Amino acid sequence: MMDKNRNYFIAIGLSVLILIAWQFLYINPKMERERVAQEAAQAQQTQQQAQQTPAATTDGSIPGATAGAVPGAATAVPGAVPQGASRDEAITRSARVVIDTKALSGSINLTGARLDDLKLREYHETVDDRSPIITLFSPAETPDGYFTEIGYVGDASTGAVPGPSTVWTASEGAKLTTETPVTLTYTNEKGVVFTRVISVDDHFMFKIDDTIQNPTGAPIALSTYGRVTRFNKPATPSVYVLHEGFIGVIGEHGLEEVSYKKVEDNAPAQPGKTTGGWLGITDKYWAATIIPPQATPYETRFAHFTDGRPRYQADYKQDAITVAPGQTTTLNNLVFAGAKQVPLVDGYEASYNIPKFDLLIDWGWFYFITKPMFKLMDFFFRFFGNFGVAILLTTIVVKALFFPLASKQYASMANMKKIQPKMEEMKKKFGDDRMGMQQAMMALYKEEKINPIAGCWPILLQIPVFFALYKVIYVTIEMRHAPFFGWIQDLSAPDPTSLFNLFGLLPYSVPHALMIGVWPLIMGVTMFLQMRMNPTPPDPTQAMLFTWMPVVFTFMLSSFPAGLVIYWAWNNTLSVIQQAFIMKRHGVKIELIDNIKGVFSRKPKPAK
Repeated sequence: MMDKNRNYFIAIGLSVLILIAWQFLYINPKMERERVAQEAAQAQQTQQQAQQTPAATTDGSIPGATAGAVPGAATAVPGAVPQGASRDEAITRSARVVIDTKALSGSINLTGARLDDLKLREYHETVDDRSPIITLFSPAETPDGYFTEIGYVGDASTGAVPGPSTVWTASEGAKLTTETPVTLTYTNEKGVVFTRVISVDDHFMFKIDDTIQNPTGAPIALSTYGRVTRFNKPATPSVYVLHEGFIGVIGEHGLEEVSYKKVEDNAPAQPGKTTGGWLGITDKYWAATIIPPQATPYETRFAHFTDGRPRYQADYKQDAITVAPGQTTTLNNLVFAGAKQVPLVDGYEASYNIPKFDLLIDWGWFYFITKPMFKLMDFFFRFFGNFGVAILLTTIVVKALFFPLASKQYASMANMKKIQPKMEEMKKKFGDDRMGMQQAMMALYKEEKINPIAGCWPILLQIPVFFALYKVIYVTIEMRHAPFFGWIQDLSAPDPTSLFNLFGLLPYSVPHALMIGVWPLIMGVTMFLQMRMNPTPPDPTQAMLFTWMPVVFTFMLSSFPAGLVIYWAWNNTLSVIQQAFIMKRHGVKIELIDNIKGVFSRKPKPAK
């Protein structure tokens, strides 16, 4: 059994070392090469588009190219116009209605009634409040084109219907604010009147209410479409713990998460016809989604188009509706475009009855742990005004919840330590008789009522909690640019200091792999102390792993968000205190100091 345990620990150690080497020697360089290559390709593509962009037709489509057909429909959702213009130039090319709220600034393009100019006033690109605010939407003519649009598909009997090239009319001086909705109108050649009222709340939800008036003597039939289109994906490669790309809850089909790569390599993803739900494109902190009328069936598509200028598009097309002669029909769409604030997203789900809208935030597999943990941290934040303090207090609550399990773990370890003298006697007695040694050990465990593996289960059960906390810190926008104390001004970013330039005292920067900051070092020390609460394993290989593991974890966690490293250091500290209390209660000597001395002595101190 001892050989099996030794081999088991050796296998774990080798696996950890292989994973670390794989991460540092292959994955990290590969991601860096991909990032550089992607940025170079995007720059080259932008330059080529600026020099060789084909002229656009009057209806906004690319000559000789058509957009892919909406699922199950013969009519195409129109494409976009590539022009290679700067953002300011593109905005001045068309008549617009200004958007001016506390949370948003930008404009509505009257050509297509398109939301293609939107900035988030409450968020900056860096922790410096003087840095530029976040730009979410940009006109299609720009290299970073990104927009959302609601339009119609009709037939010859309907006449022209609003689409990407339709020029809507607004009253002079119209401005969209939280108090003043904007009314746009369009009348086609057959006299059909389209009236669109756009309103916005205090944050990021737009309401688009369309009224279709049919004064003709014949019924008209038309379908609504909506799309979120962008021309390039985020420059930073996504990580495995976070989904970025297409997203939606498509009625009975449930949550759909489709990566950019999947639609690049395969045909468009088409979940099928359904009713209810929402769709769009999500980034780590921002999202653009459309919530179509919930009672009318619609079809959805997530696609990558390469006709003309490549683009990514999430779109839907509803079944045709009929407007009788002399009648009026009203359709209602919602558009969310902004920051994925947890309370805000949850509030929209409740107030607008949007199915599972909270899944816009990637809570992960441990949703049932991750979201309550955020709620707890947010509760503490509202009292203390510091998410770092909230992390510390949340850790105390988690430790309290796991105290019964941890108590069993440490009690088992304490009992194992109490029988160490008997174990040493047994080793001398049985020598090379491993079978006899194993039988004697099992008898001793039974006599002392010790389960040798009882200490492992509490650790395994706490892994989901640790991963859930990692998700909370990594994906929630509330952690973005959230300061702690001192040099930690962003809990979602790694500790910016490094041991290898004396934490900034020496005037040079260090490679990313050597950014071993203050908090990773604190974490490493606390992990070292926690491991030294127990005797050094007698097996040399186990002892080596025991000694070097804090060093390995210090390097591993140096690139993790500072909030997570602070949690781990604080959790280790609480664990040392907790273990010392339990060991003292069981009458076991705490040999922390002796064990530390043994590490630095020439000859390791034998276990007692």
